[in-house]
Amino acid sequence: MQRVISRSLHLSACSRSSQRYSETIDRIIRVDHAGELGANQIYKGQLAVLGNTKAGKTIEHMWEQEKVHKAEFDRLMNKYRARPTALLPLWNIAGFALGAGSALLGEKAAMACTVAVESVIVEHYNDQLRELMENPDFKDHELLATIRRFRDEEQEHHDIGMSEGAEQAPFYKALTDVIKFGCRTAIKIAERV
Repeated sequence: MQRVISRSLHLSACSRSSQRYSETIDRIIRVDHAGELGANQIYKGQLAVLGNTKAGKTIEHMWEQEKVHKAEFDRLMNKYRARPTALLPLWNIAGFALGAGSALLGEKAAMACTVAVESVIVEHYNDQLRELMENPDFKDHELLATIRRFRDEEQEHHDIGMSEGAEQAPFYKALTDVIKFGCRTAIKIAERV
């Protein structure tokens, strides 16, 4: 009898652990999918304003990488049957508005927007990598490699923005602080909703 109870408790603990693991993956894929959708919209908005400028080619290069990121998270949503955020329509509008709005302030402000967003995203991806690597149940090396690769490409976008004069944007510190706050808030919301 004691053996049956012990086995039942063990199975119950394994089930809870498996459920937490599943919830973690669902949350990670949901928020990353939302973020990549937002990033696509930001670059789309910037390109709508600056497409025929010197910065246009740079923005287009970064947007092409973001399209690949979004397509991969679309695939992962299906693979893991993850629930998308209910706020995708909002992220579409907000991302485009942020991109177009920053671009209307000029090329340097568009690059400041890129620097702000990508610095938060790199930090966010690093947090996710640490969380997954510390989880003994996590075995999906493909997902780890995907997040690492995307983190590295987001860091590249950040560095491009810096080299393109982001810090010369009017009110750089205030602009980037507001954008960073918005990104961190969007992450927290997308993790839950």
